Amino acid sequence: MTLDYRWLYDTVRKRFESDEAMEAFLPKALTPEELKQKSDDRYLSAMSQRVFQAGMQHSVVDAKWPAFEETFWGFAPEKMALLSPEQIEGHMKNDRIIRHLAKLQTIPQNAQFILDIRQEQGRSFGEFIADWPGTDIIGLWHLLGKRGARLGGRSAAGFLRLVGKDTFLLTSDVVARLKAAGIIDHDPTSQRDMQTVQEAFNALQQDSGRPLCQLSAMLSLSINPRF
Repeated sequence: MTLDYRWLYDTVRKRFESDEAMEAFLPKALTPEELKQKSDDRYLSAMSQRVFQAGMQHSVVDAKWPAFEETFWGFAPEKMALLSPEQIEGHMKNDRIIRHLAKLQTIPQNAQFILDIRQEQGRSFGEFIADWPGTDIIGLWHLLGKRGARLGGRSAAGFLRLVGKDTFLLTSDVVARLKAAGIIDHDPTSQRDMQTVQEAFNALQQDSGRPLCQLSAMLSLSINPRF
């Protein structure tokens, strides 16, 4: 089965006073060129921020992040990959940051992941992310979850949303709409399920010309108006 974009648009549009209000509410993704211009320390910072957000109130993590930036020297991957276990342990005494050892240990691990991708690809991590096709965004999720530290589950998509890469999110509301439309009949967990979801988003994008992040938000709003 497929989702009808015209129905989706009309349903969501009713939640807003005007076309302009709806468009202003929907999220925006960065262009590939903008993603390429981001330095790789920004990608490591966002990865680390997403890791700490998992299971915590995002506002708490966000409020602490300037202290993280200062503590970890702006998250330069070349420096962070050299952090020793003893240095990480030492940061457990710093009450300006969130002292979670397992999450702190991901900083050098993900720094090395970024450096490995750079070496393999012969280009920046930002260029690698920017050039990945949205028609296979679940493939990027899979790579991040497999090779990154604590970037499985929803964290891969959450990280991509933080850096501005166009991606959909599988929130409970989005999944509920996909179920209601007959796209899936259970929560998507397997790669086969994910491919079915990807194909549904690809079809919606082809019909609408909208980025994945906006289609994701519209699916969510069709279930939960949030007003």
